[in-house]
Amino acid sequence: MKIALVHDYLVQDGGAERVLKAFHEIWPEAPIFVLFHKKESVEGFSAAEIRQTFMAKFPFITTRYRWLLPLMPLATESHQLDGFDVVLSSTSAFAKGVITSPDTVHISYCHTPTRYLWTDTSSYIQTLKCSGVVKKILPRLIHRLRLWDKASAERVDHFIANSHTVHRRIKKFYRRSSDVFHPPVDTHMFTPTENIENYFVAGGRLVPYKRFDLLIHVFNRLGWELRIFGSGPEMEHLKNIAKPNIKFLGRITDTEKADVMTRARAFLHPQLEDLGITPIEAMASGCPVIAYGKGGVRETVVPGKTGVFFHEQSWESLLHAVLHFDDSQWDRNVIAAHAEAFCVDSFKQKLQSYVCAKHNEFQKGLDVLPVSIS
Repeated sequence: MKIALVHDYLVQDGGAERVLKAFHEIWPEAPIFVLFHKKESVEGFSAAEIRQTFMAKFPFITTRYRWLLPLMPLATESHQLDGFDVVLSSTSAFAKGVITSPDTVHISYCHTPTRYLWTDTSSYIQTLKCSGVVKKILPRLIHRLRLWDKASAERVDHFIANSHTVHRRIKKFYRRSSDVFHPPVDTHMFTPTENIENYFVAGGRLVPYKRFDLLIHVFNRLGWELRIFGSGPEMEHLKNIAKPNIKFLGRITDTEKADVMTRARAFLHPQLEDLGITPIEAMASGCPVIAYGKGGVRETVVPGKTGVFFHEQSWESLLHAVLHFDDSQWDRNVIAAHAEAFCVDSFKQKLQSYVCAKHNEFQKGLDVLPVSIS
């Protein structure tokens, strides 16, 4: 079985890239097709055969790529995928739109239907730092991209959703069914401890939709220690409104993240996510989660066993949850055991079996030739 892996673009080290890394570990000989690649920003692919499109030749492509959105459908369709039995794409945007031969089965692992096309269009345009003229043009561009995105979903033979939340979005926006495989988490890197310190922790990419501003409002009022790891465009704004009891750790290693999580009173998750990897990592550390109770986190956090939910995305609702958080009710070993359901090895075994089954099913279909009537 000759397989090709396809990903949108490799310019950051996030949850989608960890899924691609698991694909690569299962099929290390498979080439990886991407629009463009920034080697220094992504770990785990040094031995991989990375094939890029013509967009990789553009100057400043890895930092200004959002300005080249109109070219991405064309570039995606330029991938040469002839001769492969299976194409496995990892996508939250364009990769599902590759064109494959009639003899190839295309399986697409969808992290979400493209956010800025379907669910977050208005907020995406509002947060862009560009001129008013560009913002007036963008709705027309996004409309055209939305039409392409819907059409490209028809090219996929089988969809895999990373959560039931995304499964419902695929059904609504693409009118396609999907199977649900939760993404892999390196749970072996995290170990619970009884040496808990008096601070809360949060982290991830510091972008507006993740609502770290709610955490700042709450802990500014409480005066309790909060540690935030990660970096992003919101970093300076958040630092400017935060009081000294809130510490920004910046980008940290996985080892440092495991250490800061395992000793925290609780992990805070104020955003709406398709699934949310960091809450699972926190639970693997034995750390209970205080989360906004919508989206994929409802599939991973068990109220009363591994965490609690607050039900309005406001600082008042979060403040109530933090004030009523009871340190004494949590068994950190039970929390860590629950997280093992999302481990990397389980994901790999399930995915490999699924891909082989779909390939065999596809081949049997090709073997059934139509009867010619003369």
